[in-house]
Amino acid sequence: MGAPGPAARLAGGPGTVYDPDADDVVQAELAADAAAAAAREAELREAARIAARADELQALRDLGTLGQTEPRHGDEAVRDELTRRAGSYVQSDVDAWLARALAAHRGHYADPAAREAAAGLLHPPVLAHAALLAALTQLVAGVDVDQLPFAARLATADSEAAGELAAFLTRALTPGSRA
Repeated sequence: MGAPGPAARLAGGPGTVYDPDADDVVQAELAADAAAAAAREAELREAARIAARADELQALRDLGTLGQTEPRHGDEAVRDELTRRAGSYVQSDVDAWLARALAAHRGHYADPAAREAAAGLLHPPVLAHAALLAALTQLVAGVDVDQLPFAARLATADSEAAGELAAFLTRALTPGSRA
């Protein structure tokens, strides 16, 4: 009788048959492959969702009705997609739309967690614009964020100074604080 075959040596003894379903290493590799495939599929679905929403927002912009639309979770990535499509041109109307929604707590920004997350997702000029709008609407009774187009120009020109102005105004409006 000769030496045991490769399957018998791998399985641990003569007369046993190798079963990949019982091999922990093979199962771990298959699970890792399946997880990687699922992650790739999720990334593709998310990219398709972003592209579809970018198409939708672009159409709304073209119709002049973007301002009537409520922002949704993930629109920050859609803004980046629109900018990428435009060859690094910043979409000022989309930035202003997001800033107004953030300042007025519209759409998904009604959720405090979404507003907090926006700080890490939106660009400094958009955040400064939103902060300035929020402070100005507190300063003047009855004013709406849509009535303050100059705030976008200030935030775009110098977002750091606009953010500092917003912080100053907020301190000035807060009882007991020193402006």
